[in-house]
Amino acid sequence: MSTTTQGGITFNSPLEAGIRAVGTLVAAYPTTFDLYQLVAFDYLVVHTGDVGGPDSLHPRIPLRSAELLVRRKLVEKGLMLMMSRGLVARQISEDGIFYQAGEMAEIFMSSLTAPYLQGLRTRSEWVVERLGDLGSQQLKEFIGQFFNQWVEEFQSTQRNLGLES
Repeated sequence: MSTTTQGGITFNSPLEAGIRAVGTLVAAYPTTFDLYQLVAFDYLVVHTGDVGGPDSLHPRIPLRSAELLVRRKLVEKGLMLMMSRGLVARQISEDGIFYQAGEMAEIFMSSLTAPYLQGLRTRSEWVVERLGDLGSQQLKEFIGQFFNQWVEEFQSTQRNLGLES
């Protein structure tokens, strides 16, 4: 979910989602992923602490599992931005549209030195190592757990606010 500062999106912008996608694709190179996989990995890279990995990059907030509902468009815009810079390559085949780290992606990721971006790289590698081999159905089932968690969080919030009938 985005926050705005002085008219600009500073959190979960297409640029940030694009950099996370590049991090994931670099960690997986030469493997390719489709949009669904990259959306799932985007969520997981940010929230690794929720799935037994390193501490999450972003703080725990109520209803954070609902982020999955808005990530597709964000990741798609991020991929387009990164493709325009040669950091992501799109491959179209009979099986669908897949994305792979572009020619300059590794150099780009290696040049990022901010602690947040170094943490992003570490978490991207962790997610790809543990979940990169999941087939689409297995990944959908794994991500489905987060929707179930979101429903539980939503119902708990409703109860706490006295909105449940």
